[in-house]
Amino acid sequence: MKVCTDACLFGAWSASDPQVQAAQKILDIGSGTGLLSLMLAQKSTAFITAIEIEDGAFKQTKANFEASPWKDRLEIMHTPIQDYAVQYKELLYDCIITNPPFYEGDLQSPDVSKNIASHSIALPWEDLAKAAATLLQDQGAWFVLVPTLRAYTMQKLAAQYGLQLIEEVLMYNDAKHLPIRAMLKFVKQPDSASILRKKIIIKNADQSYTPDFTNYLKEYYLHF
Repeated sequence: MKVCTDACLFGAWSASDPQVQAAQKILDIGSGTGLLSLMLAQKSTAFITAIEIEDGAFKQTKANFEASPWKDRLEIMHTPIQDYAVQYKELLYDCIITNPPFYEGDLQSPDVSKNIASHSIALPWEDLAKAAATLLQDQGAWFVLVPTLRAYTMQKLAAQYGLQLIEEVLMYNDAKHLPIRAMLKFVKQPDSASILRKKIIIKNADQSYTPDFTNYLKEYYLHF
C-alpha cells in the first residue's frame, strides 16, 4: 500500500496541532499502513488506537506498529468503526484523525481491497461523522482529509452531529492549479464563531518543495 504525499502532509499538519500534542488518547479511523498514527506518535505522548476493516491493511498497520519505537503506545483493532463506536462509546478520545475513503458512486476497481480503501461503501461519510461525534470528548478535535470539492459536504454532515469546523487548509500541488485536498479540523462544541482558512502549496514552479511543505515534513522525510 503506497504512502501518498497528501497523506504525509495531512499527518504532519495534524501532528503540529497543540491539541494533538497535548492529547492523552487518539483514535485513527481507517489506518491503512498506520502512517498517520506513526506520525502523531512522534509528536505526542498519547496512546493511539487505530481502526482498520480491510485485512491486508490491518496486517500492514500491525507490522509497522510492531517495528516502530512507539509500539508500546500503539494498538490496532480489526473492526468496522460503526461497531467500535457502539461497543466502546464510553472510551472518549481527545483527538480523532481520519483519511477516509473518498469516492461515492464512482467506477470501482475489480480489486475488493482497493474499493474498501478508496470508496465509501463500507464507511459512508455520515457513519464516519456519527462515529467521530460519539467517540470524541467535549472540545475534542477531529482531523479529516477530503477532496476539496467535497469539503462543504463533510462540514454539513459533521455539523449535524455537533462537530463544528474551526480550521480549513487547502492543499495545492502547485500555484497554477486548483487545490486537490482540504484538511479540516472540527471541534465537538455547540458552535464556532469563525473558521480559520489557509492554504499550503506543495511544489514551486521548478518542482522543488516549497518552504511551507518542507517545514511540515522536514522531521519525517529522510531526504530533502
